[in-house]
Amino acid sequence: MINVALLGFGVVGSGTAEVLDANRAQIEKYVGDAVAVKYILDLREFPNSPYASLIVHDYDIILNDPEVSIIAEMIGGAGVAYKFTKSALEAGKNVVTSNKELVARHGAELHSIAAAHGVRYLFEASVGGGIPIIRPMTNDLAANGIISVDGILNGTTNYILTRMTNEGAPLSDVLKDAQANGYAEADPTADIEGLDAARKIVILAALSFGKILDPDAISVEGITAVTSEDVKTAEALGYKIKLIAHTEQVGGKTLAMVSPRMVRSDNPLYSVEDVFNGILVEGNMLGKAMFYGRGAGKLPTASAVASDIIDIAANLGKASRPMKWEVATADDMADINDYSCVNVFIFEDVRCGVSKLEKVFGKIDRAVKSNGRVAFTAPTMTEREAAEKAANAGVPFVKKFRVI
Repeated sequence: MINVALLGFGVVGSGTAEVLDANRAQIEKYVGDAVAVKYILDLREFPNSPYASLIVHDYDIILNDPEVSIIAEMIGGAGVAYKFTKSALEAGKNVVTSNKELVARHGAELHSIAAAHGVRYLFEASVGGGIPIIRPMTNDLAANGIISVDGILNGTTNYILTRMTNEGAPLSDVLKDAQANGYAEADPTADIEGLDAARKIVILAALSFGKILDPDAISVEGITAVTSEDVKTAEALGYKIKLIAHTEQVGGKTLAMVSPRMVRSDNPLYSVEDVFNGILVEGNMLGKAMFYGRGAGKLPTASAVASDIIDIAANLGKASRPMKWEVATADDMADINDYSCVNVFIFEDVRCGVSKLEKVFGKIDRAVKSNGRVAFTAPTMTEREAAEKAANAGVPFVKKFRVI
């Protein structure tokens, strides 16, 4: 019998218990031994739950029980979850987590502690919910040098932007519906301001390039400034607006960023709708590979937590390749002003002609005019060049969107 303890019995924690219970026979056949939940740590009581007898309120009961070899942390945040995870690893217990904030902020340290104590720290559920992405990038793409990763990593914002695109509804109205339907929290800040996606792209950047960036130090722009008019402009140009998290190396340094981008119709991310997530990984040997599925939700995320538990249980006591992440310094981080891409520029339409704009921006691929605005797709340029050209266009500048 391999005993597991669950920290947190919320949506993901209760889902993990369900997955391990419902697929008990299948898991035992794969692992070669029974895998059972022995404890569930939570501040609350769950008298009507079939797992009520497993609830404990004292973490030391779990920490000091030598029969518990795997702990699944689903508390969230980087406070008590960090304290519990660190002490568990130091006690020689394996830990799995769905906590993207903890991995993004302390992943390098926790991996180092795990390696020093001969245990494992796995985090498949921290990015993409139920979409397998961490293990494929760690193992299946190991022969590739990663060129870039682009992802729709937040289901809430993708749901909102999909509704805005399909219905022409303003963001404020769709957000209220999203909260009413349980797709957005009462406080949606982490989602709509891009903070959730930022933590996830920091993890993917570390997997890709070995440097874990400070999620507070990368360029992050949410969707709060996206208007219905922007969505219509994108459609007129043949694009859709999506909140895209991106990482690549620029000048040998790691860049990670989050922003609303206009997505071309030939990009696989163009068709990722509603609450679904999509992650596009480009390797120097493989080319581009797309990972798609439900990026959140009780059972999809729980299935990813359970997959890590099963991985450890099937290889209990066996050493694994340690995750060698370095904490990035300021010198390791690329300057976003050096990042190059195609952009859509939007200006006030004050009878400015395309020929005039082309003198500033070069050959313009597409241009549309509507509701007192002119928008066009300009050639590839750095962020620095884009800012300079917008300032020198001689026309009131509204905003720009990066294109992917």
